[in-house]
Amino acid sequence: MLTEYLPRILDSFIEERLKSIGAILIEGPKWCGKSTTGANFSKRTLYLSDPIIKGQLELILSDNSEILSEGEFPLLIDEWQEIPILWDLVRNIIDRKGIPGEFILTGSAKPADRSKISHSGTGRFAWIKMRPMSLWESGDSSGTVSLKKLFDDNSIPVFGQNDLDLTRIAYLVCRGGWPQSIKLPENVSLNVAEDYYEALVNVDISNVDGTSRDIATARRIMRSYARFQGTQTPTAQILKDISSNSSVEDIKTVNSYLGALRNLFVIEDMPAWNPNLKSRTAIRTSDTRYFIDPSIAAAALAIGPGDLLNDLKLFGFMFETLAVRDLRIYAQSLKGDVYHFRDKNGLECDAVIHLHNGNYGLVEIKLGGEGKIEEGAESLKDLSKKIDYEKMPKPAFMMILTAVGKFAYRRPDGILVVPIGVLRN
Repeated sequence: MLTEYLPRILDSFIEERLKSIGAILIEGPKWCGKSTTGANFSKRTLYLSDPIIKGQLELILSDNSEILSEGEFPLLIDEWQEIPILWDLVRNIIDRKGIPGEFILTGSAKPADRSKISHSGTGRFAWIKMRPMSLWESGDSSGTVSLKKLFDDNSIPVFGQNDLDLTRIAYLVCRGGWPQSIKLPENVSLNVAEDYYEALVNVDISNVDGTSRDIATARRIMRSYARFQGTQTPTAQILKDISSNSSVEDIKTVNSYLGALRNLFVIEDMPAWNPNLKSRTAIRTSDTRYFIDPSIAAAALAIGPGDLLNDLKLFGFMFETLAVRDLRIYAQSLKGDVYHFRDKNGLECDAVIHLHNGNYGLVEIKLGGEGKIEEGAESLKDLSKKIDYEKMPKPAFMMILTAVGKFAYRRPDGILVVPIGVLRN
């Protein structure tokens, strides 16, 4: 159970939405704990992944659809998309009763057949994306540096002692944020991501939309995507990368596989940030490629912690995916999103945390080391100088997020240096 660990960051958000809207829909990758988290708030639960329960419910609903409006609430329906008509039935109950927070629907691996749904659910459903666990949620970060507090007041003292070294970070990258892996001994916890990857390429990538896809091609595309993570590599380059060992000859096919992976919440590209600049410098608008969790990339590349320690360039890209995963989790809980920035001259910022109230923070992601930290600081200062502060506010903070480093601290120029092992939302 997730309650053995720190509470999920989105728990408070789920609780808030249950008080204001008829139903919430929790989506995300398999094994990230959607049903368990939802069960924390439910009074009853129906697990439609159980074929017996699914069959019985279909028979009952064909004769008495009012059964859903009886009993204690909230009612959690796990893998609700197995019976698509549930969407409209739940919506009708919400319209009729007008009581918020009566239903929690969870699902991910196989989207519902929308042809069997007559209403969008607008005004009745709230969508919540559940991600794997951050280092704060898994207990691997001390959480002494809070993004929320920095957004509220950047003048606060920043200090925290980090206990994660490079060897531990390599393990955490390959383990990932899967609740099941966190419960297991370290010598077997890496198997979880590997098993997840095998299920993706052998079953899920075809089941997601009923399109038969080649297992070997799925492996090659995911491996290529993993090699290009953290970059704005076009799909044409992925096609070129796999073409010598694959029968795939067109971009349309590659896009079909990538689309399936997006629908499975396996990959999630990062959009570009478009700030107001003093000059008319062209901003690159291509998305940056990321997995939802770095452990999937490690499994696709068939590498482990030792391989990362022997290849620091690859380690840097893999750590960036870990950092982006955590920043997305933290930003979502603060009602914000994460973007990247790059202009035509090559000036870039790895992550821009932009809150819906207009506040934002600039973040460079580095493994560590004084040289890399200084490089990141110069990049942040160069970007800051180009932003037109007559048209938008100054950044709430500028941060270099590192894999290692003994302490979190504020540099004399005001830029924060924060090891990921002390960060939280």
